[in-house]
Amino acid sequence: MAADSLPHVLVTGAGGFVGKALVRALSNRHSVTATDSTALDFSDMPDVVAITGNLEDPDLIAAITAKPCAALIHLATVPGGAAEADPALAARINVGASMALIDAAAAHGNCPRVIFASSIAVFGDPLPDHVDDETPLKPMLRYGAHKAMVEEWIATMTRRGVISGLSLRLPGIVARPLAPSGMKSAFLSNVFHALQAGAPITLPVSPQASCWLLSRHVLVGQLQHALRLTDDPADARLTLPALRVIMGDLVAEIARQTGTDSTLASYMPDPAIEAAFGNQPPLSTPRADGLRFHHDGSLEVLVAHALAEL
Repeated sequence: MAADSLPHVLVTGAGGFVGKALVRALSNRHSVTATDSTALDFSDMPDVVAITGNLEDPDLIAAITAKPCAALIHLATVPGGAAEADPALAARINVGASMALIDAAAAHGNCPRVIFASSIAVFGDPLPDHVDDETPLKPMLRYGAHKAMVEEWIATMTRRGVISGLSLRLPGIVARPLAPSGMKSAFLSNVFHALQAGAPITLPVSPQASCWLLSRHVLVGQLQHALRLTDDPADARLTLPALRVIMGDLVAEIARQTGTDSTLASYMPDPAIEAAFGNQPPLSTPRADGLRFHHDGSLEVLVAHALAEL
């Protein structure tokens, strides 16, 4: 099929951990405009147009939305730790640029599908004893507050009938590359790299810490599922299903699958990090479950998916 006859999808954050894999998955059935502030290389995919630039720049937003898109998948963000370190930048990118981007995509009048990568950070900390679809939002980090703001903007624009929007609250996604990410939860990915390499690692949480996790492999499939969904919830937002993983069990399973020694991982809990990322209670997502969203299914499969992509 000719590129100009394929459904056109705009992906922001296309150079990131999830974005790169998503663009490659979409390129089989869509023409894709991929954008990020870092250099992009999709030269082996003729149906992908890569545009590098900063979402703060109105000229970039004009360029990437010049062609009407059937769908926008908005992954670009200033994440947790980085948002706390530079509040002004985070507000400009996470809120101002996000709203401007959505407005520009909607301006063609074709009611594009908009999928927004929100976060479980909207729930804040400490979390209640159980989280479900009725849990109120009480973000503590700027990052979580910004995500909640954009969720509401997408819901508003959907009510106005100018987009068909859905915000997906993502859990921890593993295993991200070993590189500065600005994420206080980076240890959840770093442990995969360390144990695979047979290297020691000190984790900033206790062995009993509990975390909600999802592999990139499954997330990319869930984002594509969201594009096709026709029966969205009325409030245009969902918490994605995630495995609730105990840190000691995760270390043991990574060690088993990599043939290394689990004692390479030691624990030095940081109370703030444990509270934010290691005290996640049982999670119920009946609305997402009913719409056929799913997690990896088991700790063994989650670890296998993550290791396969290191």
